[in-house]
Amino acid sequence: MTTVELSGKVALVTGASRGIGYGVAEALVARGDRVCITGRNEDALKEAVEKLGADRVIGVAGKAHDEDHQAAAVERTMEAFGRVDFLVNNAGTNPVFGPIAELDLNVARKVFETNVISALGFAQQTWKAWQSENGGAIVNISSVAGVSASPFIAAYGISKAAMINLTVQLAHEFAPKVRVNAIAPAVVKTQFAKALYEGREEEAAAAYPLGRLGMPSDIGGTAAFLTSEQSDWITGQTLVVDGGIFLNAGVG
Repeated sequence: MTTVELSGKVALVTGASRGIGYGVAEALVARGDRVCITGRNEDALKEAVEKLGADRVIGVAGKAHDEDHQAAAVERTMEAFGRVDFLVNNAGTNPVFGPIAELDLNVARKVFETNVISALGFAQQTWKAWQSENGGAIVNISSVAGVSASPFIAAYGISKAAMINLTVQLAHEFAPKVRVNAIAPAVVKTQFAKALYEGREEEAAAAYPLGRLGMPSDIGGTAAFLTSEQSDWITGQTLVVDGGIFLNAGVG
């Protein structure tokens, strides 16, 4: 990567060894932030750190819903960089596909633990460690599945709707020190979403007015904006980043 002057800011990005989380970390590193990334797979995490630049990126492996991991990630960030200005809650899971009437409630609990409770836990940790005294910003990666019906991935959609409300609650309680916003992407080309477009990408992309699926860099750029001074008067909002797909719900 081209050498970029350090911004003096530090971010923690969860679920960032690949996909959207990696795209977010890449955007923040590119503007000069130092970043801690998390992920379940230690080898994948190490590879991501090397690609992003081990001189300004560290990795902490663990499961997002594990409270000990949450505490360890924040503690390691503070030890390495002395601050944690930004938190991007990206870690998520969607292990089930099928009608809501047959949804295994234990699976639904797992989805909520990973997608919602972990985000709250990380927010609590960063608040206590740095943000309550020094300020900062939090970005929660939700989904268009959280703002509309999401057939056959109901647990995921419900959890992403909960994440949007979590964003509002945090924004209200953490103001004025910390701004909290969410991003709701449509289908982004990642391993996580591959089942939604693999083998039919051209057909899937045709439904989007902008003519393509999302890329991790699209979400990375949005997260960079929401953690920048340019968004200093924005909090409690959910920014839909969808290539225009919701326009197709209009009349005509």
